[in-house]
Amino acid sequence: MADLDRLRDVLRHNGILGEILERVTVLGLPDWYLTAGCVVQTVWNVLTGREAAEGIKDYDLFYHDATDLSWTAEDRVIKAVARVCGDLPVEVEVRNEARVHLWYEDKFGVPCPPFASTEAAINAFPAVCSCIGVRLEPDGRTHVYAPHGCDDLFALVVRPNDVLAPREVFERKVARWRRRWPELTVLTSS
Repeated sequence: MADLDRLRDVLRHNGILGEILERVTVLGLPDWYLTAGCVVQTVWNVLTGREAAEGIKDYDLFYHDATDLSWTAEDRVIKAVARVCGDLPVEVEVRNEARVHLWYEDKFGVPCPPFASTEAAINAFPAVCSCIGVRLEPDGRTHVYAPHGCDDLFALVVRPNDVLAPREVFERKVARWRRRWPELTVLTSS
């Protein structure tokens, strides 16, 4: 519980992340989270004395809606998010995690079973420290999903999550992250 409170406190340093959380809440998306890089990189930036939003290229907004797996339905959500966040100086990358199995193998070379929820998708991220998502609940509370906890995240430790992604995906992420945060400790096995 203390780690989750600490995470909430650290994320408050990134005003852009907070603004996206507030704006997206009004859309009522099913099972949505801001997740992965924007959360992890905010924490690493704060822990290493950088500006909280420094170098974050996009903010991943994932939701899960299995009622319509068409690209058209996902594109409607992308456009709705653009309407509420379009004036922010960052890209908000929107993905319906219920559709990932339709394109994942073409992009990454391995099949992906359909995800039953956004949480199931987060569980399959390539690095344990990035298996994390946050959202604002309608009552204003920040909900955190962190299946592996926050120990690795706060210790600047990156280890592979062998659930789904090919090893090359993990290694590409690690190479990019190490250029920005040489303070990271990278482990080669989970």
